Amino acid sequence: MCRPEIEKPVIGEGANHAPITGLDTHERSKCMATNMTPTGGNGNGRLEPTSINGEPRIRDLDLAARLGFSDPHKIRNLIERHADALAALGISATVAETSPRGGRPGKAHYLNRKQAIFITAKSETPEATEITIEIIEKFDAYERGAVAPVDPMAVLNDPAAMRGLLLNYTEKVLALEEKVKEQAPVVEAYDRIANAEGSLSITEAAKALQCQRIKDLTAWLHAQKWIYRRAGNKDWLAHQDKLRAGLLEHKVAVVPDHVNGGDRVVERVRVTPAGLAHLAKKLGAPSSNGHTQH
Repeated sequence: MCRPEIEKPVIGEGANHAPITGLDTHERSKCMATNMTPTGGNGNGRLEPTSINGEPRIRDLDLAARLGFSDPHKIRNLIERHADALAALGISATVAETSPRGGRPGKAHYLNRKQAIFITAKSETPEATEITIEIIEKFDAYERGAVAPVDPMAVLNDPAAMRGLLLNYTEKVLALEEKVKEQAPVVEAYDRIANAEGSLSITEAAKALQCQRIKDLTAWLHAQKWIYRRAGNKDWLAHQDKLRAGLLEHKVAVVPDHVNGGDRVVERVRVTPAGLAHLAKKLGAPSSNGHTQH
């Protein structure tokens, strides 16, 4: 297996440092002096808080790597979608990042405790609960003084520390690549529903899950006792255990009554985001013949 190329940090006057936002003048000067400007990469998965303006924060790509994102940079799409909610949880600290390979500069986000927990919950990855606990423990340890803030220049000036950091990073990249291969169906399932918000009809859920035919999903839901029909009624309803689990919900709709005239009130079953995630994992595993199981 080929080992990944490790990008060399950009330091000194040749680095293309961009303004740091969300910080006061003193802290911007401090960050520039200690080369806090990231230089690309995919995050190291180590949730070590960095002090910015006196407040501990975690870099977005490090959090993404720890959460198991196949592409850690996708966490920034999640952050942008929830920018308003994150702003309500504290100042947005961002740093422009460049790469020695060139290309368009990116923007790294440094999240405080509440922001990191919020994004972890929104990621809906299998590791989210475990990582939430780890974030709380890391920030608590930092605030107790049990964890010293990371000094980037100290690492860069210590060959042994730098060598250990690079080796650790390489090992984590290789392990992550292997994990991505093993969990590809689950990763693809979560990617398909990453933008899903609110409940969906069965038809909409079938499209989101890329089912070949809508009736295939309906038949599966019926066979697995997610939905049922009352005698003499063509409308599908959710089984109580799926309602209690938050996988399905009912919504009241007013539809034309073509038999008696006027309108009638009906209950329509809908798939919640939690239900969609559950279905994505259930239906995303390839069978032995290479087709998707239903």
